[in-house]
Amino acid sequence: MSFILRMIEEGEHQQQDFKLRVDDAHKIAKTLSAFANTEGGRMLIGVRDNGDIEGCRVDEEFHMVQCASDMHCVPPVPFETQVWKHQYHSVLEIKVPKSAQRPHFVKHPDLDGPDAWQAYLRIDDRIHKASPVMVKVWQYQMRMDRSEFRYDEFVGRLFKRWREGQTLRFPQVARTARITFVEAEDLLALLTVWGIVESVHDKSGLRYGLASEEALNQLETQGADSFRWKHTG
Repeated sequence: MSFILRMIEEGEHQQQDFKLRVDDAHKIAKTLSAFANTEGGRMLIGVRDNGDIEGCRVDEEFHMVQCASDMHCVPPVPFETQVWKHQYHSVLEIKVPKSAQRPHFVKHPDLDGPDAWQAYLRIDDRIHKASPVMVKVWQYQMRMDRSEFRYDEFVGRLFKRWREGQTLRFPQVARTARITFVEAEDLLALLTVWGIVESVHDKSGLRYGLASEEALNQLETQGADSFRWKHTG
């Protein structure tokens, strides 16, 4: 079996997506952003969702992907290409590495202002809008300056709920800790970078739960300075 057939046999997953054609640069920019912001991945252009190879016009598809990166992504998403042959068909592989410049944002074509820019991430074979917390996680991972961690009795109550195995929606985190939404974003971003908290996507939406009780114990016994140089970019 050829290498391209082995890749297609894997089906679509977190790091692989099939595209028959690229006819919407904005839509493909979301895929580029999601791969670059998460763990990287590849698009196989000229392949139907069911894995059938239809082939593509390589030059035209490359131009559309380059336009999606340069015109719709900030910063532009770097990628590499490989052309695969199967019988009389050509398949264009777009290889997107996990980016050292994340987050990459995509501008909505019909909106202006700050709300027009959105970052995306890849979970399994689907693309999701990145939450403000996730955007801050990426920003914190890419630099060492981060918001200050403050511990009080209300944050202690929040930690207690997590230790009890609860997963909380974002508003519940803010209410329990008695902090503003912006402060909750900063807190969750820090705790995520430190490996204490993880986000969970389920049918009820996005929730936050305890990732490591050991790391939480370290925070409470040794303080935030023990995580000062923790960098997980």
